[in-house]
Amino acid sequence: MSDFKKYQAQTTPHPINISIARASGCTIHTTDGKQLLDMVAGVSACHVGHAHPAVVGAVQQQAADYMHVMVYGETAQQKPIELSKLLVENSPDHIQSCYLVNSGTEAIDASMKLARVVTARSEILAAHNCYHGNTYGALSLMTYEERKAPFRPTLPHIGHIRFNCIQDLDKITERTAAVVLETIQGGAGFIEPIPGWLGMVRSRCNAMGALLILDEIQPGLGRTGTFWAFEHYGAAPDMIVTGKGLGGGMPIGALLASREHMSAISERVPLGHITTFGGNAVIAAAGVATLGVLFQENLMHRVAGLELRFRESVHRHNTIYGARLEVRGRGLMLALLLPDAGKTADIVMDCLDQGVLFFFLLFEKRAIRVTPPLTISEDEFQYGTNLLLRMTQNHLRHDN
Repeated sequence: MSDFKKYQAQTTPHPINISIARASGCTIHTTDGKQLLDMVAGVSACHVGHAHPAVVGAVQQQAADYMHVMVYGETAQQKPIELSKLLVENSPDHIQSCYLVNSGTEAIDASMKLARVVTARSEILAAHNCYHGNTYGALSLMTYEERKAPFRPTLPHIGHIRFNCIQDLDKITERTAAVVLETIQGGAGFIEPIPGWLGMVRSRCNAMGALLILDEIQPGLGRTGTFWAFEHYGAAPDMIVTGKGLGGGMPIGALLASREHMSAISERVPLGHITTFGGNAVIAAAGVATLGVLFQENLMHRVAGLELRFRESVHRHNTIYGARLEVRGRGLMLALLLPDAGKTADIVMDCLDQGVLFFFLLFEKRAIRVTPPLTISEDEFQYGTNLLLRMTQNHLRHDN
């Protein structure tokens, strides 16, 4: 661990400092012999748990055949084709083409470029308190000045609307190339769209000739109980951005759109978006295996029951102790919100000491992330969430 900070660049001065030996299923094994129940899933990235045999086998087989052979799009490779086909076939009919990249944030940047080419407009609108990643394009969509200000100037012609605000939809005009939204706001606190709002955004975009881009990097691929989270809210986008859970623990992203729109970066603007390792065959093999597990084990059909169990537990807790805890999110994209942010870190660390890993959200400091692998058993989920509520009550009681 001494070399961890000595040689490896850090994202914060205070990492959680767990030394990992191995991980399997929903269990992380540390080098000092401890076992941790993973209630985070690599920040919503390990949908099928750690080292799922199907994913490991697919990666090993593809690595034995070949790894990188050519930059994206120049050669036909079986696994990237299979993965693209699976994503398209599980999307609305107008989504016909898939561009594989290295991360969700790269896919966001690619979507912004594509929207400007397709519409010949420059203005892009995002939501207040959005988070779409940290590349310059994605960073430019952010409103959180603490993270954004040190890197200015960011991209021009970026505007903002308030999530769930009907009045702000008038800001979508004939100058707007695209509206980029998280289907469920992640870093802001796992905020769902209110009934009908996403449909209103869709209608306004249609009226103004603007494109709707939905970021499904966290809520997509079954985490909310449907393949795409937008299926819950009655509004299909022009472009879908995904990543995280698609790779089964491997780095990946994808942009999906109509064939007509996608052709703009191959025919109208050749090489409009290029990537060396996007669509890498080994990572695509992991993606194909991950989606195979998702469907074969019916993982997305069990998350609603686990969500209900958690909500009922929190309700009982509030009733018994007179607490003011709130649950946000959907499926297994959940957050427990405390009355204030003062004890969030202490609760997470206390749970860690007791062998259960929880984590935080970026901007909502009162929130504790509950995003386990979709493969988590009912007993594991109940154990983890019961511990979370017990540790939370310990701190709330001490405060009172």
